[in-house]
Amino acid sequence: MMKVLVVDDHKVNRMLPRAILSKLGIEVLEADSGEAALECLARTPEVDHVLLDVSMPGMTGIELCQRLREEERTRGLHIIAYTAHAFASEKNQIMEAGFDDLLIKPINREGLLQALGMAQ
Repeated sequence: MMKVLVVDDHKVNRMLPRAILSKLGIEVLEADSGEAALECLARTPEVDHVLLDVSMPGMTGIELCQRLREEERTRGLHIIAYTAHAFASEKNQIMEAGFDDLLIKPINREGLLQALGMAQ
């Protein structure tokens, strides 16, 4: 079973991806901070994808992505940036941080599935 970790400091922003993915039989894990995401990944190493909010207090999504890319066990994770930032310069900075894909909030089902490589 595919596992997706959704990391966002706002619970409401984790609800939509959970609803979409759960209906498809995908196991969804949630974390409300970069630190909680690291703990979750340590407990559940078989996570396939991370949907990661870029703007969080404490450890930002960019910092978390860079940290995951530095660690051997998480280097190959498929990490999708999840943000309301849509300016071209910010998109470039986000992708240069090591993300595999970028979704702009509010997300939709088609965009999420495409980012996960599940386009129908």
